[in-house]
Amino acid sequence: MTQMQSALKGIITPEMCDAAAYEHKDPKWIRDEIAMGRLIIPKNIHHDFKARGIGAGIKTKINANIGTSEEHCNLAEEIKKLQISEKYGADSVMDLSTGGNLDFILESIIARSSVMVGTVPIYAVVTKLIQKGKDLLDMTPDMLFEEIERQARSGVDFMTVHTGITLRSISFLENDERILGVVSRGGSMIKHWVTHHQRENPLYDEFDRLMDICETYDVTLSLGDGFRPGAQADATDRGQIAELLVLGELVDRARKRGIQVMVEGPGHVPLHEIETNVRLEKKICNNAPFYVLGPLTTDIAPGYDHIVGAIGGAIAAACGVDFLCYVTPAEHLCLPTEDDVKQGVIASKIAAHAADIVKGIDGALERDNIISKARRDFDWETIYTHSLDPDLARKRKESSESKGKDHCTMCGSLCAVKRDKEKAKNA
Repeated sequence: MTQMQSALKGIITPEMCDAAAYEHKDPKWIRDEIAMGRLIIPKNIHHDFKARGIGAGIKTKINANIGTSEEHCNLAEEIKKLQISEKYGADSVMDLSTGGNLDFILESIIARSSVMVGTVPIYAVVTKLIQKGKDLLDMTPDMLFEEIERQARSGVDFMTVHTGITLRSISFLENDERILGVVSRGGSMIKHWVTHHQRENPLYDEFDRLMDICETYDVTLSLGDGFRPGAQADATDRGQIAELLVLGELVDRARKRGIQVMVEGPGHVPLHEIETNVRLEKKICNNAPFYVLGPLTTDIAPGYDHIVGAIGGAIAAACGVDFLCYVTPAEHLCLPTEDDVKQGVIASKIAAHAADIVKGIDGALERDNIISKARRDFDWETIYTHSLDPDLARKRKESSESKGKDHCTMCGSLCAVKRDKEKAKNA
């Protein structure tokens, strides 16, 4: 039985209790939110870890993408990236590997992961075809579903499936010119297959078959945004909205089966369109949890896209987004290094926390208040302890000229806080 099927029967599962404890919520509230589809707990029955929820009314979660490529394949590096992601607060990782022994890589990551693991199964299908000297167009629906079941059996907690790319939604995309076209890897694969064969997307056409697999292993569906915009000028166009309408339909179908489901969103979006995109998803998809990449609010900052993504992510989450996919400094340029992963996770954690203050999430503002009071008292240890990156904060302070002093190097004897405290003391 899935978490949602249990919730619909009034059952509180151990996973619901774990999620409730992490959020300081009543397990009954968690259960009821899952039953309504506004909250999910992505946790495969074959993956053992402390469950966390994604959805409205709880902390904004973040995901870190890791994985090999055909040009750079080193499993040890990806395991290290997993460990870094966990250390700095990622709630999940997605294995997006496209090089090497994909089954072994995925199983190795799942075995070592203490957080949710997601995948994009079509990557594995097409990579394996290429490794055999074949092509994407040689893919059959059976190959795709067999890979989905293989990954589900391995313990994958959630899967991105581009179910909204249909013959109909493609027609809307092609009748509305874009600067950058389709930028989703999985989306481009499905679109190419559908248009070449002039056959309906098997993920849409055989959605019941997909749900059968999810029901068996309690895999959460992450309905992918294959037509997400990859440029500011392409945001919120007909193709993107046409796909979203299909996803809304499939959210309803999944909920009727008791299958947990969330919806993925853009992408590259100007600041003033972010709230509109969030409201559209929540309306069309009946308040399904919303998972966004970024969003990136400008296209001029290669090498700094973790900052761009954090700006958009903070606004999106404050407007109601539930799950942020990190962006690293390597985005659009190369495979991320271990330090890129750290920078991406930290940037997204900042965005998520800033939004949680706006949302009024329990404990969010309190953490800021602890650091603020510690600054007043020059309590550096408390500041370090409650920082997102305690090691960096400590290193910066202790390597400066103000090491061991009750002020920072920048202000010195002109420290406003120190002056204000002394005045109050002498008053």
